[in-house]
Amino acid sequence: MPQLKTLHPEAVSRALEKALRYRLLNEPMEAESICRDVLEVEPDNQDALTTLILSLTDQLGRHRQGVLGELKTLVPRLADEYARRYYRGLVWERQGKAHYRQGGPGCGHGAFECLARAMQEFEAAEEVRPPGNEDALLRWNACARFIERTTDIVPAPEEARQPFLE
Repeated sequence: MPQLKTLHPEAVSRALEKALRYRLLNEPMEAESICRDVLEVEPDNQDALTTLILSLTDQLGRHRQGVLGELKTLVPRLADEYARRYYRGLVWERQGKAHYRQGGPGCGHGAFECLARAMQEFEAAEEVRPPGNEDALLRWNACARFIERTTDIVPAPEEARQPFLE
């Protein structure tokens, strides 16, 4: 593999603007690459971390290995409790929607479980939100409406478990 080039520190803000544009253009891998370059120069850059998290969640359901595992390591790096709770919720929400889009047996049950976890995280984020920040409430409502409008997104039925052999 070729040696990666290092981003100059003075180019960080411009690079992050490009990453945001690539996300808007539905080019999450390009945005991801830029964020990784920024984090090499500024490992605690919160804008780069959040954009990287969003770029990776944009790729959920695209048969890319290791995305969820990496997200589990990135979210704890966010600086404040609100951001950690909010982005954990966002990861669960996007995972649920990706699971539903993939289809197949039980996809509605799996999506429901993910969306329910997202809603729990958004509620937890609401408890520590900065004044005037209603983002977690908006995401909670979006999850609730998605569940309401999609009739096959329901909890898995409780099954009476019988011993295999008595």
